[in-house]
Amino acid sequence: MKNIKVLLVLCVALPGLAAAPRPDATAVVRAAMTQWRGASSYTTITMTIHRPKWDRTMSMTSWTRGDDDALVRFTAPAGDAGNATLKLGDAMWMFTPKLNQVIKLPMNMMAQSWMGSDFSYNDLAKSEQILQDYTLKITDVEKKDGHEVYVIEALPKANAPVVWGKQVLKIRDDHLILVETYYDQDMKPLKRLTAQKIGRLGGRPYVTELRMRPLDKDGQWTEIRYLKGTFDVTIPKFVFSLSNLRNPRHWEPK
Repeated sequence: MKNIKVLLVLCVALPGLAAAPRPDATAVVRAAMTQWRGASSYTTITMTIHRPKWDRTMSMTSWTRGDDDALVRFTAPAGDAGNATLKLGDAMWMFTPKLNQVIKLPMNMMAQSWMGSDFSYNDLAKSEQILQDYTLKITDVEKKDGHEVYVIEALPKANAPVVWGKQVLKIRDDHLILVETYYDQDMKPLKRLTAQKIGRLGGRPYVTELRMRPLDKDGQWTEIRYLKGTFDVTIPKFVFSLSNLRNPRHWEPK
């Protein structure tokens, strides 16, 4: 009888002892952000906007520095070349060669479409916002292709200046964001960002193709493909300036 009791205790206790503790949700998201941009980055990208009756593809170059600074400049087609967006901290500016004018974007424009795509200016500007303005919690752990995938729910903190009522992310154990779903204030899913292809970029595992799709519009999506990337390089300060936004001086790693 004593042996049976010991066996029962072990059957109850051992599964709990064997289960590895879940990582901290904030640490998982922060590691994914670091994997995506490093301390700094230089990337060349194509963006395809797909609609039921037409497609449009543009090329661009992107520079990032730290958590909050970024410059994106379009290089093709000719009609879009020179259009650029600069983000410094929480502020964002755009430059259009046709108008030869730098415009600072007011907050009420941040939810609008970026270059006619399914990405908004808020999507570009968010950077660390999900870490600062949301409470993060791991709600599930899935298995996929030999990896653990953490399902993370992000709920806005009280009075946080955010657009979404909730975000749900799926992040693989090698820090790649596989899915990000955006919900409105009524908790209805509105759009979803999905990893389409995983490869290597700049010597690291990377989501090299991703697609943003509005969930209420069939046959509509925007896909981004990363062609080339270099991370953790020293980028000259002039790159992230209003002067360079208007009068571009190209820089790329040697």
